[in-house]
Amino acid sequence: MTRYECAVDPAGLDAIDLHVHVEKDHLGHHSLPGEVIEAAARYFRAPTDRLDIDETAAYYRERHMAAVVFTVDATTALGHPPNNLEDLVAGAARNNDVLIPFGSVDPHGPDPVAAIRYQAEALGVRGFKFHPSLQDFDPSDARWAPLWSAVEELGLPVIVHTGQTGIGAGMPGGAGIRLELSNPMLLDRVAAAHPHLTIVMAHPSVPWQDEAIAVATHKANVHIDLSGWSPKYFPPQLVRQAGSLLQAKVLFGSDFPLLAPDRWLTDFAALDLKDSVRPKILKENAVRLLGLADAGTGSRASSGSSSGTGRRAGDA
Repeated sequence: MTRYECAVDPAGLDAIDLHVHVEKDHLGHHSLPGEVIEAAARYFRAPTDRLDIDETAAYYRERHMAAVVFTVDATTALGHPPNNLEDLVAGAARNNDVLIPFGSVDPHGPDPVAAIRYQAEALGVRGFKFHPSLQDFDPSDARWAPLWSAVEELGLPVIVHTGQTGIGAGMPGGAGIRLELSNPMLLDRVAAAHPHLTIVMAHPSVPWQDEAIAVATHKANVHIDLSGWSPKYFPPQLVRQAGSLLQAKVLFGSDFPLLAPDRWLTDFAALDLKDSVRPKILKENAVRLLGLADAGTGSRASSGSSSGTGRRAGDA
């Protein structure tokens, strides 16, 4: 077993991509069933071929970027095991200058709280990724409170899918995936009950963009990553708030490999944003949220952060 230790130096980076899927392990196993991968690829007009962890690292190193990488464990809902998390963490450890691994647990698994603690304490993951629609759980339901409390106590952030998903798109019944479970208003209850849990709502939350903006504006511990959509398709109210009230709370994410960071950055450059805001979105907000300013110190940051989220950063 390999434990991850972060060696990312923000000073040497042009950007930090907060949302990167690694969907294939070293044995060639994919995190999703083949027909679901093909449906998502059609939806995004993306290739079905996937990079492994070392190929992903080389891709981002060439671009002078770091990447938060993860898989999604939806074993119960899909009847399909994810790619191996220990393999992902070991690969991130080999490439710890550019990769930052997040964990994933199946909420319906035998002991998700124990799995969270194992992944954080034994493997050294730097946060967790959840996809309520894909994993078939309502994040606001009280039965999942111990799950959120465990991550909160560890002082780690969570990235939670919100809005539309290309996974299952165009399949009969959408492959049984329910979009309603990814309404960002469901995370409002989570954020209120767990004020020291840093929540990143993944993606422009179409068709609930105004709800997402409301939650992120109201709750100091809630952020938005901008992955999964080309910036030229961002709802205008999201662009407006990203350049004003939420400029310290929105973060660059691509959704690679479904959307390439090169395409995202090209379209981002055309947005009507102040030059002072762009570096916050591309790197500075992620540095603070991930605790990367303390990288290499071996110490745990104190409770709270300069963004006022109350986040307790894990040691970088």
